[in-house]
Amino acid sequence: MTPRRIGAQTAVINDASSVTQSSGNDMTLKPLAAALVAAMTSVPALADEPITPIRPAQEINLAQAELGKKLYFDPRLSKSGFISCNSCHNLSMGGTDNLKTSIGHNWQQGPINSPTVLNSSLNVAQFWDGRAADLKEQAGGPIANPGEMAFTHTLAISVLESIPGYVREFELVFGEPGIDIDKVTTAIAEFEETLVTPNSPFDKWLLGDKDALTAEEVAGYKLFKESGCTACHNGAAAGGTTFQKMGIVEPYQSTSPVEGRSAVMGKDADRFKFKVPTLRNVELTYPYFHDGEAETLTEATDIMGRLQLGRKFTDEENAQIVAFMKSLTGDQPSFALPILPPSTDETPKPQPFD
Repeated sequence: MTPRRIGAQTAVINDASSVTQSSGNDMTLKPLAAALVAAMTSVPALADEPITPIRPAQEINLAQAELGKKLYFDPRLSKSGFISCNSCHNLSMGGTDNLKTSIGHNWQQGPINSPTVLNSSLNVAQFWDGRAADLKEQAGGPIANPGEMAFTHTLAISVLESIPGYVREFELVFGEPGIDIDKVTTAIAEFEETLVTPNSPFDKWLLGDKDALTAEEVAGYKLFKESGCTACHNGAAAGGTTFQKMGIVEPYQSTSPVEGRSAVMGKDADRFKFKVPTLRNVELTYPYFHDGEAETLTEATDIMGRLQLGRKFTDEENAQIVAFMKSLTGDQPSFALPILPPSTDETPKPQPFD
């Protein structure tokens, strides 16, 4: 049996309709139902802005998400038994590792900055170059990447199959025996769908609370729009929906070997095009850019102004834009850490030292 998917809004509406359909005291229940409907329809209209509020997670399969949470934190999916998804996308650190480039198996230096996993469900595609179409496809990549978790899908499945706790949970969640990489990536992706960050001060401002932002933050947002930043940083995630060339007005100087979208599309016109990063929680996701070369938001704002817009922001303007971007920090994921099922004598042993 497939576990039921739920959504907060659906639950509220169903509760209201059940009241009106009740055969109890109509004189009491109908006014209550009317009050509920009025409350739901009296939410202030959203401001007509290029950036829209983050919505809480919708339609989540709770059983899959709970299993995916375990897999997300389980380092046994790596060859070393030391690296998990959370190693590079640390949920205590804005969904990143706060390193210029990530550390992989045997302390290999990765070629690219680790993008945040928070709100990644809102992206048009995954990875800086968009080579994965969705979270499910992305979830299988690091496991088999020799520079990251350095395992194979076959070996990862053999580890999970040797752990009775996982064998039982996979059968309960998916309604059939057996573990395969498709089920693994489905569960991890479902957990990552929950990692949204609503209720930022900026969202509250958009929803009608005009005291949610300071005067400096409002000035920064106005400047952010007038300067053209919202041409790329728009929508609920304030980015993540297009690929843009790094260095439009001036060339971007970098020692990174990463070429961007051209590595996927095979077209020279796509060289140095990268997925526009989300600005949600950006104060937590330093350092910045695909190569991690900008250490601070102030530096990143200056570079983006000059290279992408042909504009040199004053110190005051820069500070205002930075203040606005910090108002995009929302509620961080909060949950009990998963207790992972124990290995057995048959579980393949990790190989942390080659």
